[in-house]
Amino acid sequence: MNISHFKDTADCALGDATPVAVPLGDPVAATRCISDERTDGVEAGIWECSPGRWRRQIVQQEFCHFISGHCTFTPDGGEPIEIRAGDAIVFPQGTTGVWDIHETVRKTFVLIG
Repeated sequence: MNISHFKDTADCALGDATPVAVPLGDPVAATRCISDERTDGVEAGIWECSPGRWRRQIVQQEFCHFISGHCTFTPDGGEPIEIRAGDAIVFPQGTTGVWDIHETVRKTFVLIG
């Protein structure tokens, strides 16, 4: 059994910041992350992103719980979803769209498949 345990998710140290892959203007958002990529096709971790606008590149199904910050996600062909600290969201596999990070966000996440 492989148990992933992340302590102090609001304040723990994350990896180095890297620019998002597909920015949509300035400022260019940067992300930091720690994760546990398991052998069962599941990845879990903590992710943080600075303000900016960019296209979502993850195609796996994802559950995430937002610890801090404020952002909007607009799925392709859909209505904007306002997300704030304390919110949780599930993205079905293949969900694409645009992130607008208004205030640095931090979330825990689980990617499936």
